[in-house]
Amino acid sequence: QLQASGGGLVQAGGSLRLSCAASGRTFSSYGMGWFRQAPGKERAFVAAVSGSLGSTSYADSLKGRITISRDNAKDTVYLQMDNLRPEDTAVYYCGATRSSLVRISNLYDYWGLGTQVTVSS
Repeated sequence: QLQASGGGLVQAGGSLRLSCAASGRTFSSYGMGWFRQAPGKERAFVAAVSGSLGSTSYADSLKGRITISRDNAKDTVYLQMDNLRPEDTAVYYCGATRSSLVRISNLYDYWGLGTQVTVSS
């Protein structure tokens, strides 16, 4: 089970830190990823982090503004988002995959319910 949190309403230029807590599985053996889905759009890749080594992958359009990290002792993955823009408004989902650094949502095995991020101009 995955539970995302940390979303909210923020002004443009602000920051948010999303968290995704996992339970019921061997967390460190799963690659984790963040995706987002804006109204009327498909779910899009944001960032991914591998299981034990913590290697990362980012959507090219978001590099420099986001940082994904994980704490395997707490079974939690984080997404730090800085300099937020109105176009970042979306529901953010975390997923778990038995693969690593996966950018395709269909390859994720488990999903959380998502957390809403709204950026005002």
